[in-house]
Amino acid sequence: MSRFEIHGGRPLSGTVRASGNKNAALPMIAASLLTSEPVELTNVPDIRDVDAMLEIAAHLGVEIERQGDRLRLRAASVDRDEIPRELCERVRTSFLFVAPLLHRRGRAKAHPPGGDLIGRRRLDAHFYGLEKLGCRVDSAEMELAAPAGMSGDLLFFDEASVTATEHILMAAVLADGRTEIRNAASEPHVQNLAELLSGMGARIDGLGSNVLVVHGVSELHGASCRIEADHIEAGSYLALAAATGGDVRVEGTRRSHYWMIHRVFERFGLELEIGPDYVRLPPGQKPRVQPDRGGYTPRVDDGPWPQFPSDLMSAMVVLATQSEGSVLFFEKQFESRFYFVDPLNQMGADILVCDPHRLQVSGRTELLGQTMRSPDIRAGMALIMAALCATRRPSVVQNAEIVDRGYEDIEGKLRGLGARIERLPD
Repeated sequence: MSRFEIHGGRPLSGTVRASGNKNAALPMIAASLLTSEPVELTNVPDIRDVDAMLEIAAHLGVEIERQGDRLRLRAASVDRDEIPRELCERVRTSFLFVAPLLHRRGRAKAHPPGGDLIGRRRLDAHFYGLEKLGCRVDSAEMELAAPAGMSGDLLFFDEASVTATEHILMAAVLADGRTEIRNAASEPHVQNLAELLSGMGARIDGLGSNVLVVHGVSELHGASCRIEADHIEAGSYLALAAATGGDVRVEGTRRSHYWMIHRVFERFGLELEIGPDYVRLPPGQKPRVQPDRGGYTPRVDDGPWPQFPSDLMSAMVVLATQSEGSVLFFEKQFESRFYFVDPLNQMGADILVCDPHRLQVSGRTELLGQTMRSPDIRAGMALIMAALCATRRPSVVQNAEIVDRGYEDIEGKLRGLGARIERLPD
């Protein structure tokens, strides 16, 4: 294990390139099992969650070639249909191998998946969708079977689950007939996965909407796909620039992924410069919360795309501590997302936790260096942000490896922006 030692109190400025979207890369690795031909991915992030998914793929028989940000996967033969418990526990998306295994082996055995402890994360939508397509499901033992294959059907998710949408897409593309998924997730990474599946020969209509129609095909072939830039990583660096009073340009982005992020930055009195392949927080801006009309306290809510992403809520909480005024955060998806705020109050923040889903931040407050422990990927990045805002004494963020699960070369990129950060043995 390792820790970050951070000396804060200086503006961060410069240019950083966004890595590939981890939430697109992980399901694409699972999707490589849907064909016996090679699948080639580019702009693959070098993060621990990718390593964990590749270890599962290798266990199942996938041949893997990795060079830089390029990845070549070939599942010429899939000789196992069970994922060991210790591999399932390493990453949340381990469960996404189930549908490909059902197509290749007719059976799949999994175990409860790991991932961040940010609240209850149901698998109900996955089981519902697979049952609707004709699978036999033993949810208690996590054993599934479809010896005769799957057949299309009409599905309505009770939540716009990203991973369930991705999973059922992978099940439906090789199912017999037409599958219609209503209340589907439409996040950029869902669309990116569908782009890969379409390149492999799948027939998917409705991309970008919450109604997806899949016309099943008999087989898929190899394909190449570029993973889109991670808008969560980009948003984290933009929030960090705003919190420290800096000037950061994130390159390699897609304009359409930042409209709602921009609207939330506007609530803090901040303007983003959004180009076709970059987003920049220009210098000289002081964050100041903009009251709603009538002088009411504004609210930052998360929600399914195109609403504000839950994964950016933690970073925006830290930005709020460095902004003049008060703002209410309403985290609707995960009841444990805000459990990381106690160290922020110990640093000097003024955060009132109303209930597990809501908190009010009043700023601007001076943060003092503190020793903290990273509980999950996004909270870990938020604590690093707080440490980079802190003055008087250095901060220590323990459990650095959890941040490596979702952020590529975090200390290298931060040092490139002028941060004083060092990774040390814990």
